Amino acid sequence: MATAPTRLSKQARREQLLDTAVAIVRTRGADGLTLVTLAEEAGVSRPIAYDHFATRPGLLLALHRRLDERHRAAITRALRDAAPVVGEVARVMSAAYFACATDMPELGAVSAALRGSPEMEAVQHESTDGYARLMATALLPYSGLAPQVLRLRCVGLLGAAEAIAAELNRERATDGEAVAALTGLILGGLDAKADR
Repeated sequence: MATAPTRLSKQARREQLLDTAVAIVRTRGADGLTLVTLAEEAGVSRPIAYDHFATRPGLLLALHRRLDERHRAAITRALRDAAPVVGEVARVMSAAYFACATDMPELGAVSAALRGSPEMEAVQHESTDGYARLMATALLPYSGLAPQVLRLRCVGLLGAAEAIAAELNRERATDGEAVAALTGLILGGLDAKADR
């Protein structure tokens, strides 16, 4: 039974609702997340949940964006602390990517729940562009590749990272093996000779 909601600013309430949504996905899976269950778990009225997200796909998209932003922010923080050596940058990037992939399994569950959604396709493109820019910016000082070529290789590396993360989550690879595999692919992708 919903209790009287605490007065929060609209943005603070949205953050509270998204925190609650993450908890629901973590315990019940993405199928357990609806606007009704969100309102109940957050202790707010249904109209408040609908006012923030309008539809279940709207909620899932907002949650996906939030988790994706947190994932990129964690990688950015890790890269800031990396020694400015190509091998270390590639290793730190790989380790941070997989730490987030395993620490935030909700991101994969939400993505799966949105498959086939036209809105999700746009969000996936936005996400891939953001990660590719992040990677290319970090790797550009160590590459002889033209920026556009490097960006495209980073898009390919992201596909490989996603596939390796799936293997990691299925326990078909260890953390160390996943990091070593992606690090090797990143370092191999910086080879300008392969572009000729």
